[in-house]
Amino acid sequence: MTVVVSRAGAAVLAVLVLVLTTAGVTPLLPTTLLPTASANPAAAQTDPDEPRFLELSIDEVTPQTVTLTSESVVTVRGTVANIGDRDVEDVWVRLQRAPVVSDSAALRTSLSLDQAGFDTVGEFEEVADRLGQGERADFELELPLRSDLVPSLDIDIPGVYPLLVNVNGVPEYGGAARLDDARFLLPVLAVPASDEVTEETETGNGGSRGTTRSSDDGRLDREEKAFPAVPPDVSRPAAVTMLWPLADRPRLAAGVAGSGTEPVRLVDDDLAASLTEGGRLDGLLRAVEDTARTEPRVLEGLCLAVDPDLLVTVANMTRDYLVVEDPNEPTGDARPGSGTDAAVAWLERLRALAATTCTMAVPFAQVDLTALGDLADSSLTDSALESPAAIVDSILGVTSTPGVMWPDSGVLTEKTGSMLAADGPVTALVSDNAVEGGRALLAGTSSTPSTAPGGNGFRISGVSGLTAALFDSSASAALAGMGTDPQTPSFVPSSARYDLSRDSSTARLQDALGALAWPAMVPTVSEVTGAALPAAGRSVLFAPPQNWSASPDDAASVLSMLSTLVRSGLTTPRPLAALVDAAANTANDPTASMLVYPEQAITDGASAAVVSETEEQIGRLDAIQTALVEDPQAQLTPQQFTAPLREDLLRAMSLAGRRGADADGAYATGEHRASEVREAVDDIYDAVTVISTGGVYTLTSEQSPLLLTARNDLPVGITVRLQVDAPDTVDITDIGPTQLPPRGSRTLTVPAQISDSRNLRLEFALTTDSGLPLGSSTTVTVRSNAYGQILAVVTGCAGALLLFLAGRRLLHRFRGEPDPADEGYEK
Repeated sequence: MTVVVSRAGAAVLAVLVLVLTTAGVTPLLPTTLLPTASANPAAAQTDPDEPRFLELSIDEVTPQTVTLTSESVVTVRGTVANIGDRDVEDVWVRLQRAPVVSDSAALRTSLSLDQAGFDTVGEFEEVADRLGQGERADFELELPLRSDLVPSLDIDIPGVYPLLVNVNGVPEYGGAARLDDARFLLPVLAVPASDEVTEETETGNGGSRGTTRSSDDGRLDREEKAFPAVPPDVSRPAAVTMLWPLADRPRLAAGVAGSGTEPVRLVDDDLAASLTEGGRLDGLLRAVEDTARTEPRVLEGLCLAVDPDLLVTVANMTRDYLVVEDPNEPTGDARPGSGTDAAVAWLERLRALAATTCTMAVPFAQVDLTALGDLADSSLTDSALESPAAIVDSILGVTSTPGVMWPDSGVLTEKTGSMLAADGPVTALVSDNAVEGGRALLAGTSSTPSTAPGGNGFRISGVSGLTAALFDSSASAALAGMGTDPQTPSFVPSSARYDLSRDSSTARLQDALGALAWPAMVPTVSEVTGAALPAAGRSVLFAPPQNWSASPDDAASVLSMLSTLVRSGLTTPRPLAALVDAAANTANDPTASMLVYPEQAITDGASAAVVSETEEQIGRLDAIQTALVEDPQAQLTPQQFTAPLREDLLRAMSLAGRRGADADGAYATGEHRASEVREAVDDIYDAVTVISTGGVYTLTSEQSPLLLTARNDLPVGITVRLQVDAPDTVDITDIGPTQLPPRGSRTLTVPAQISDSRNLRLEFALTTDSGLPLGSSTTVTVRSNAYGQILAVVTGCAGALLLFLAGRRLLHRFRGEPDPADEGYEK
């Protein structure tokens, strides 16, 4: 029977022992909790509700990577802290090792084994007699790689080895128990030569460690012998390609339309610190610059993956910019930003590096491509997928790698794939478990292996024109765990997911280094099937998360590992262009691979509320942009005016931060950004309106014109139409489209024919040419001095009477008779 225990199983066992001891029952557990040889490793499930007493943290591992020139002793330094509600006595630690990693998946699952799976163990060493609440104590553990006389790690072949540091103690009112542990990977590229360990000496903390003695010092017995070096197998080097992301979470304040004169606004000034020496983005760039000087061959297989949103932001920071006091009020009070000099320097360094290094553009602002595909809006798709390359090329002065797309999530749906390939063939860079049987395909154990050189290129089933190159999902997950903001990618299966916050940054870096080293040390024969594994030149793609929180030291360590692998002959660099071309050439292969979309990617994706809001606002933006006037002489074009809001909608659907510790905060930020765009679009529509010069119009005739004023408060011109709601007795002539100047107004002369003498209420409003209402309507009262039909009858009768009287007078005069109407007037 397999027992499933917590990765933090120490806490569970401690509580069990504590409860049994308090109840007067002696727990049947050895105080040292040594694993047995027959113990079955089990997956860990952390229970956050269990109380914890001690917290163990790994601070330093020496050497980080074992090579032929390394010391033959592994040293682990760390800290034990009492985080519980009682003192803990007899605090001891020891180092343990699990079997060598035998497949890519084990790079993650081995880190969640029960401690019984770490069955090569060292001796316990005392950390403290008593550790009070809130107290901390440092420790140092050493174990030789090999020894026949004292406990050792028993590592005699190269490989990647999971290590565990286990801490035991006795909480007050309880018994001895394993109270915490910490795990990490140790990459062993080669086993250095060493001599036998013959004696033990005291360490500074009261423990013991082995001491190596040479056979020449006269103190070795004849039976003792030196251990020879075990060099790496360089007969089958892997062809490695590394994506090097330069991205950040969206920083531009939301809901601010384009302006030709106003400085941009940022929600904070954190990007300034990131660009400054010692910052994250500075460190990512500096690591590549240093590698270009020390090991330029590595850069042959490295490609800068640049987020155009970051470039747009940094380019705007090179001029005066503002930082808003309250991110919820993007147009409110703001202070000058402090990162102009840092932005100028960083951007110049990036331009210089991009000129000699592969560069590619990633989708704008790490947008959720699945949500983008569901929206199916051409203008939004162009902004997210087509514009990035143009932005990167324009700002950096390079030609970015064409025909390749790297989704931030690492996975695709068929609908999304069809969107990517709509304008022509494209190669997607996705996780090896984003296609059916991807791990087997990369390992060369599939019945339908890839025809691409290096075995990494596949035609995607059901999507015409879409091919894929796969990156190692375990390595990507390990790289994502690095830095100050560790995250678990959506494509990581549940069996390999665990709480990264429990691991120290040092341990997470070790995991990443081990994952990078493992593809270079794949055994020649599969232990599972016995089949031969891929020959030399197998293609390996490494892909950290696009918004990568690796510290400067972490970034340097990653490239140092790649440099070591290249120098040792374990890997050769492969340009991204070669990888993409090889994958693209599989477009006509008879076999194809189906896409797999994990449920976790749906959970991590843009919220339904944001997608719905985006769908509504992008339609309104498209409509208003068609009404705006394209003036070659104007400082601001319609596209430049609406582009920031269109990009804001992409930022609202960004996946940045959605897989980290503050996923809820990332969701809230996205929803807030979408609502700010809605308010900004409302303001645009409200900025164009019609007003009357007076509340009441008195017309002198039935065909007198009405005079109105159309006002445009936008910085670009717009074409409008006048709509009127009037009674049937009023006939308003359509004046057709009218252009309003930027931030100006125009008088509208509206011909009107009114056949009613009553006071009439007319409602006027402006719309776009397509009929979308603009601004608010205005109501005017019209009073006409024309009497309409009554006036016509009266006039007709008067005219007839006049004719009658004139005819009567003429008749009397013709007869020579006096006109009776003249009686009394004759003289």
